[in-house]
Amino acid sequence: MASADSPRVRVFAPATVSNLGPGFDVLGLALHRPGDVVEAELSDRPGGELAGVTGDGGALPLGTGRNAASVAADEVLRRVTGAGRPPGLRLWLHKGMPLASGLGSSGASAAAGAVAANEALGRPLGPEALVECAMAGERASCGAAHADNVAPAIVGGIVLIRSCDPLELVRLPVPDGLFIAVVHPHCEVSTATARARLAGRAFALPDIVANAGNLGALVAALHQGDLALLGRSIDDRIVEPLRAAMIPSSTEVRSAARDAGALGCGISGSGPSMFALCDSDDAAARVALAMRQVFRDRASLGSEAWVGPVNRDGAHVLP
Repeated sequence: MASADSPRVRVFAPATVSNLGPGFDVLGLALHRPGDVVEAELSDRPGGELAGVTGDGGALPLGTGRNAASVAADEVLRRVTGAGRPPGLRLWLHKGMPLASGLGSSGASAAAGAVAANEALGRPLGPEALVECAMAGERASCGAAHADNVAPAIVGGIVLIRSCDPLELVRLPVPDGLFIAVVHPHCEVSTATARARLAGRAFALPDIVANAGNLGALVAALHQGDLALLGRSIDDRIVEPLRAAMIPSSTEVRSAARDAGALGCGISGSGPSMFALCDSDDAAARVALAMRQVFRDRASLGSEAWVGPVNRDGAHVLP
């Protein structure tokens, strides 16, 4: 049963675009939508209990230690248990985004779980500690504790992960006038499968140098508000070429986005979703339509699209 005087809290955590071209595993940005919602309330039963999941079609596990949301909440509990605090939490996860989409689905669940647990417990932890708790959820979900999705999902904006151990986050400026178009084709690419393509690979020195230059230019462009330079920097010579074949017609989608006015275009996370940077809301809507049309006409795939500015707020409590 719930502890006395324990109101239920509801937290939304957004989808994210990670990598951003040359920033493999170190860059991510938050979207306004889609996202996940986690409800949490204190419980007299020790530990975290995931009472239900909706919106996943029965695909996600409820068992302790296996669901990203509950693992992240458990990590919050582990850090703050004691000093008279309630010993347990009951959670409900509501998926509002597709699985295996390249939009940080497990990261959104983990972020919402960590923030909801923290809210229910009276906000004992700060943002960086919450990111670490959410990373534990990512590890349980996909086998590795990445921060490039959970960090922007929690703190919002555009985040550079300088180090995961110890964790060091660098919040980057979001230029005025930057809009994102994200298109999710109706197919799946698992993170594990996408990462397997990289195992044992050796990369040519010119490609490594090109990526280093693009990553440095991308960070500089954000600080300078130079959208044209930012768009030119969305160019990955190392990871995306190995993953492009996993996404039907990805090369044609990229070309269509640029022809429609995108500043730059790339694969979101492991894919199959693709993102484009644009300099206006109208341009982003036009680019999204062009990308969807290629998926439909060239790959016979339906799709969903989300268009808008970067989400500067990240995870937040809902009324």
